[in-house]
Formats: sequence, C-alpha cells, structure tokens
Amino acid sequence: MRPKELAEDNAKGIDVVLHAIDWLKKNNKQKQYDLLMLLQPTLPLRATEDIDKAIELLFLKEAKAIVSVCEVDHHPLWANTLPEDARMKDFIRKEIINKNRQELPVFYRLNGAIYLAYCNYIKEHKSFFGKDTFAYIMPKEKSIDIDDEFDFLFTELLLNHMKH
Repeated sequence: MRPKELAEDNAKGIDVVLHAIDWLKKNNKQKQYDLLMLLQPTLPLRATEDIDKAIELLFLKEAKAIVSVCEVDHHPLWANTLPEDARMKDFIRKEIINKNRQELPVFYRLNGAIYLAYCNYIKEHKSFFGKDTFAYIMPKEKSIDIDDEFDFLFTELLLNHMKH
C-alpha cells in the first residue's frame, strides 16, 4: 500500500506516517481519523495498559502528542567522544567527576514503544515532536527494542522469567 521508496531500509519513519495519513484521507472518505498511533513491532513488551495510559495522558494534558520514554541505562554525563589519541582530558565535566549516579539529574531516552498524535499536528510539524508533545514514562523492562539477536534472546529470557 505504500510506495516502494517508503518500504526501503533508509526510508524515514515520519515519511511513512505522513503517507499513511494522506492515504487514509484520500482512500477512506467515509471515515476520517483525528489521531494516529504508531506502535513499532520491535517492542513486544509494551502492554495494552501502556497504550491506554498514553491515550489517557493525551487527554489529561490536553496534549497534541504523546511519545514514550524510559530512563537511560548509562548516564549521558558520563559519556563523551574521544580524540584520536584516546586522551581522557576533559572527558567528564569537572562538576560531574566523583559524583554518584544518585546525585545526577534523571535523563530519559526515547524508547520507541508509543507515538501518539493528532494527524494535523504531525502534518504541521512533520514530526511527533513540538511544544505540545508530552512524555509517557515507561519502565526500562518494557522498553527493550529488538534490533539484533542479543535483544531477541534477552527479551525471550525476560518473557520466560515473567511466566514463572
């Protein structure tokens, strides 16, 4: 249903979403949609309750979009690029050195589990992100994105553990 160029590895997700909105508007005249939710299939631990809570949050916040996030695994203030000689001078900012993780601000990352927005907001911003986008915070254990065999095996292990 989508053009070949939107089915390739290098296709941008937002272009696929914009095409879907336009396609539905053009080909489904008797039913028009206000909201679009993108649920990427590589996040199988997302639960129906997360979907329901994201929808509730959209209306509670009077938001135009909701995007799911989770806490980062490794604090970004402890990360940096390295010069060619791998010297660690100024690798970490002076005010961060010797701080415990608990003393640092909490950082979040996109987890890819839920993208929810009004169609006109997506079209206006060419994105799910804008000043009226809010975060739906999910736990890390529901935020595993299966990108490789390790992720798959880890998810399988978690699912087996949850069964028992």
